[in-house]
Amino acid sequence: MKKWLLPPTLLPLFIAIVWIGMYFYDSATAADQSAKSADQSVTAAKDDAAGQPPKDLPRVVVQPAQLEPISRILELTGSVTATKIARLAAPVEGPVQNCRVREGDRVKPGQQVVVIGRSLGAEALLAAAQQALSEQSQELSRVRQLVDNGAIPGAQLDTARSKYENARAQFAKAKESAEDYSITAPWAGVVSKVLVADGDYVAPRATLIEVYDRHSLAVQLAVPEAQSTVVREKMPVRVELDAYPQKLFKGELSRIYPQLDTQMRTRTVEVSVLEPIDLIPGMFARTQVVLEEVREAVVIPFEAVKISPKGGRVVFVVEDGKAALHKIETGIEASGKIQIIEGISPGEQVITAGHEKLKDGSAVRAVTGGGGGK
Repeated sequence: MKKWLLPPTLLPLFIAIVWIGMYFYDSATAADQSAKSADQSVTAAKDDAAGQPPKDLPRVVVQPAQLEPISRILELTGSVTATKIARLAAPVEGPVQNCRVREGDRVKPGQQVVVIGRSLGAEALLAAAQQALSEQSQELSRVRQLVDNGAIPGAQLDTARSKYENARAQFAKAKESAEDYSITAPWAGVVSKVLVADGDYVAPRATLIEVYDRHSLAVQLAVPEAQSTVVREKMPVRVELDAYPQKLFKGELSRIYPQLDTQMRTRTVEVSVLEPIDLIPGMFARTQVVLEEVREAVVIPFEAVKISPKGGRVVFVVEDGKAALHKIETGIEASGKIQIIEGISPGEQVITAGHEKLKDGSAVRAVTGGGGGK
């Protein structure tokens, strides 16, 4: 096989040709890369001219600080309760002869509601005491006339007056005993419980009938010990009743009990409903006690607030495309929002997401909370 060998005299020429070829290849490659870089620079310049931020900047979500009312609310549940209740009892024993009311009846002051039997003896004593009082009254008048005429000494007038006073006391006692057998309503109200029926034999001081004043109905709540010192009379309360769905009634704290329940460690309060409404004892109520309210407060989402290494609260605000760190003083927190007392003005764009690794002065690409461009 014949081998082709390059003559020694042509070797320098071959090397020169190879070197020239490599030189032109490198020049062409460099020119192509320069053209691509120029195209990219033109595109970036166009983007900058259109106001578009660079794509590699950290993306953050912003929302404007709003001016709106905010309240600190204490949510509690309770029941409608009658605060004025009379439990009528008989001071004597005997059979029930005439129970004149049923549950739901309305009674007037002094109205007879039940009669206890075995009252004949008391009525006889009352008649006798009344007769004795009448006789002593006549005797006192006769003695007074004789003393005035000088027919008898004045000491006999004192004796007659003493006998009259004694007879009057006996009559009052007999009348009271007779009335013990007739139970009457102390004031106007509604009968809530009737615990006896005709023929029942009752013992002294046993409860027979229960009456409540319908004007005393209020929502009774149990406030936990942690909030027991912040409630005050006249605080506004929003009341929602299951009996009236989708309705919210205005109320206020009308009474605050002076002590805590030693078993439950709660403080009882009463809420008066200020709107005309038909309440029934035992109704279930959901309430919102307004502990504090600010009508015009600077409010931002709670997730915008961060805790600084020193323990204070801070917020990032977008200013001229950069994240600016603001120290803030906060107030009421409610429904995922927080009041800003100092450090933020209404309308400022606070960062609510994407601020985990930000530093003061970092350039950012901001979008609104809804995801649209700023």
